[in-house]
Amino acid sequence: MDEIKLTDILKFESFDNVKIRFNLQFEGIWNPIEYYKSGNVKTMLNGQYWNYNKNKSFKEGQISIGFIKVNRNEDFWLLFHIGKIVKDLNIFNGVGYEYETLYEYEKYFGRLIVKFKNKSQNMIRNAESVIGDCEIAQILPDLFDNDVFPGYDKVNISWKELSRVIEKENWRTALQNQKGIYLISDTSNGKMYVGSAYGETMLLGRWESYKKTGHGGNVELKKLTINHIKENFRYSILDIYKSTTDDNVIIARENWWKELLLSRKFGYNGN
Repeated sequence: MDEIKLTDILKFESFDNVKIRFNLQFEGIWNPIEYYKSGNVKTMLNGQYWNYNKNKSFKEGQISIGFIKVNRNEDFWLLFHIGKIVKDLNIFNGVGYEYETLYEYEKYFGRLIVKFKNKSQNMIRNAESVIGDCEIAQILPDLFDNDVFPGYDKVNISWKELSRVIEKENWRTALQNQKGIYLISDTSNGKMYVGSAYGETMLLGRWESYKKTGHGGNVELKKLTINHIKENFRYSILDIYKSTTDDNVIIARENWWKELLLSRKFGYNGN
């Protein structure tokens, strides 16, 4: 089957005055896909039309195409904006341009995903040099939202992601029906915390408490600042059990994981 290219969708007469900005994540500083999923499009647009301290990103009259990397480890990019530069504000280290959105392509914003492997460190590219390598991977029936519950063994989310998806009905249904053992990992130092979830609200109740307080009442986690938790913590699930499983089985399994992962000796488990 023939590949469908981005040029089959974008009917520009020429691409010699078009630039593409590939917006990807910088750990702890800039996570564009999270801004987009949270509805913070203004911040995304500011990033799209940002100049750094030396080089200008665009010129007046150019068309700017904005993509966001969907997943840090894969080469899929979501189209979120196409605009034309109407004024150079001559600003560095800030938003450098006024622009007009090309509304004829708006129906593709948040729905069109391309596959593209960027082989350059430069994330702002002349369209002519890369447009032929941008293959249409998918056109979604509705706006992008990857918050569908992925399965218990595939959960691996940041605190910011947790605070958002915990309100999604499919996540709530999955988490409130299972007892289990979960893992919190601190990406700044490698420390881990093993926890268990049982009782009436099961995994949902425990993870809601992490959204509310950050520490969930855990003694060692209370010693950390909420900002540290928000920026560095990730949550995953080690084991799940039916709601009818005896709580003592859960507690015994939790202790096994603590021993295996050495989370008492080197991590955040105090008991």
